[in-house]
Amino acid sequence: MKYVNSVLVTGEEVIYRAKLHWKIYFTSQAFRSLWISPLIRQITSEFVITNKRIIIKTGFIARKTLEMNLSKIESVNVDQETWGRIFGYGSITIIGTGGTKESFPDISRPLLFRRKFQESDIM
Repeated sequence: MKYVNSVLVTGEEVIYRAKLHWKIYFTSQAFRSLWISPLIRQITSEFVITNKRIIIKTGFIARKTLEMNLSKIESVNVDQETWGRIFGYGSITIIGTGGTKESFPDISRPLLFRRKFQESDIM
């Protein structure tokens, strides 16, 4: 969580940290890379809800970040297929007030992520 710790502002506290689901280790890409690819993905991904914003960072060399104030988020959508419901993983989509729409797949316990966002919502 080095990235998140480096961007926290004064008075900002982490409320919830999500992780990628273990299913990323059972894909064809994982087998081809001898599990190095999903390990790097797991280590370099951060999904955090603070008392002020949502911070998401993925990637090692090619980095993708999303930092959005809670007041600027319209909704956090969860998409789960049958296997995702059974094993507890899914995709989250963050929709912002300006039309920003960012999706992040393979999140462990996505319904809990959405609930923590709703509980921390400052509106």
